[in-house]
Amino acid sequence: MREFTVPALATEPQTGGLADTVFDRADADPRQVVMARKDASGAWRDVTAAEFRDQVLALAKGLLAEGVRFGDRVAIMSRTRYEWTLFDFALWSVGAQPVPVYPTSSAEQVHWMLHDAEVSAAVVEHEEHAMTVGSVVDRLPRLKRLWQLDADAEGALAAAGAHIHDDVVHRHRLALTPDTPATVLYTSGTTGRPKGCVLTHGNFMAECDNLVRRYEALFPSGGGGQASTLLFLPLAHVFGRMIEVGAVRAGVRLGHQPNMTAAALLPDLETFRPTFLLAVPYIFERIFHTARRRAEAEGRLEPFDKAVDVAVRYAEAMEDRAFGTGRGPSPALRMQHRFFDKAVYSRLRAALGGRCRYAVSGGSAMERRLGLFYDGAGIRVFEGYGLTETTAAATANPPEQTRFGTVGVPVPGTTVHIAEDGEVWLRGGQVFAGYLGDARATAEVLHNGWLATGDLGSLDEDGYLTITGRKKDVLVTSGGKTVSPTVLEDRVRAHPLVAQCVVVGNDRPYVAALVTLDEDAVHHWLTMRNKPLLGPAELVRDPDLEAEVRRAVVAANTQVSQAESIRTFRILGSRFTEEDGLLTPSLKLRRKAVEKAYAVEIDALYQR
Repeated sequence: MREFTVPALATEPQTGGLADTVFDRADADPRQVVMARKDASGAWRDVTAAEFRDQVLALAKGLLAEGVRFGDRVAIMSRTRYEWTLFDFALWSVGAQPVPVYPTSSAEQVHWMLHDAEVSAAVVEHEEHAMTVGSVVDRLPRLKRLWQLDADAEGALAAAGAHIHDDVVHRHRLALTPDTPATVLYTSGTTGRPKGCVLTHGNFMAECDNLVRRYEALFPSGGGGQASTLLFLPLAHVFGRMIEVGAVRAGVRLGHQPNMTAAALLPDLETFRPTFLLAVPYIFERIFHTARRRAEAEGRLEPFDKAVDVAVRYAEAMEDRAFGTGRGPSPALRMQHRFFDKAVYSRLRAALGGRCRYAVSGGSAMERRLGLFYDGAGIRVFEGYGLTETTAAATANPPEQTRFGTVGVPVPGTTVHIAEDGEVWLRGGQVFAGYLGDARATAEVLHNGWLATGDLGSLDEDGYLTITGRKKDVLVTSGGKTVSPTVLEDRVRAHPLVAQCVVVGNDRPYVAALVTLDEDAVHHWLTMRNKPLLGPAELVRDPDLEAEVRRAVVAANTQVSQAESIRTFRILGSRFTEEDGLLTPSLKLRRKAVEKAYAVEIDALYQR
């Protein structure tokens, strides 16, 4: 199949902007809980629709008092926290455009984005961020204001705007239309300098409203209780931003968690008790591998692995039944599944708060077997696909017919087209307006309403999309063999000891790989085998560890032809990080930077 369309479910608004929902919801039901915010003691305190509206209004008046005007761009540099959402809706209330900046951005990255977007003001989380902005402020002549969240920017602005009448904010808000730019979101910059994607209020409306209508399981509109989610994805990324907007528009109780480490996240999941989660595959992988290591440490590895196998087979049988190709789990399999549900799966669900039954995964590919395991364990993970340029999801697996290992069908109102060269093209109301101040780059990807994504993929007979790689990442060996590295890298990374994998081989005689290790997994692996805790130099030469990684490579090679397979690999002593310029803030690999940094190691792979 070359093209597949799913009709829109939501009516396209002709007037208004994103902030209207805050005021409309408060007018309709002022006592409805819309947020949860941690108090000084660390306990979650519910925020009603009326309270949130009043906070947004007070902050909006303060922004006007401090000189922010309709159409101005204001940078936000912070981790994910309640105040970010508050500032977003306050800025939208006065017609301004937030410009998200990753909190880990360097001074030069901050300078580029703030200069390119011509921001007039900035919101930072703490003093270190303020110093980062301050180090480049002399090269930002348009920047006039700087507020710091940890220095009570919210309270100071509310006080500054106390004399302004509410109607002044409403006049600004009512001047917005769906075509008005809502934000400038910068791409991850895997292949060069980040580009500013201009996303309109209408882009977010088309994206979020269609998803909410389609995914009743996540956003129940009946009497099944209020949906809730704990947002820990970075709000500087389009995925987190879409969830923020979607939660407000759908009436979901939204909490914020700035720290994605297990030590911080798991206790908050237990107390917040979300009904659904949104994460990248890395998070789901970490949860699974942590549970498996714990089982091994407790001497329960064999029953745990058996439980995993039962969950996968059970989910596969349910998948077959959903697509009419099977009768579902056998009585024996159902009995095994019921036993392990009490012994194993319930513990996993309890770690996520006990109420979570659904999750959404995006940002990169999730291994099919991992998705099946979670489904068999009672948590259905909807894998999807999208870009910053599509306001997040363009495709997603439907609740009633999830096809694991794919990124699903087009979300309502979207068309997916596969070009002659295999490139995925997209069209829909969520497709962006263009790159800020870069007509040439815009013309390269937008063609009569179609977005050329740069990703390669295929559609099956039911319209499910599978992403096979990036056009720019495709390798061509010296023998002329074309290789998409993504399939190999994802399969190698599925091994619990492997953190990252980069496949190389462009203009080389064969394909090879660089592999980094997961420190926690390796520590556990050494402990369970009574091995000394080796340093990086000794560790990468350990023959048993090399044999484990080789198993991962062999497993990956079963997915491709012999000519495309990894012939040799090198285990590196340290991981690729954002700090050394080898990862983007959204944890995507900067391939050219990796190849340059490890040129000696790569050359050595071809001198054997």
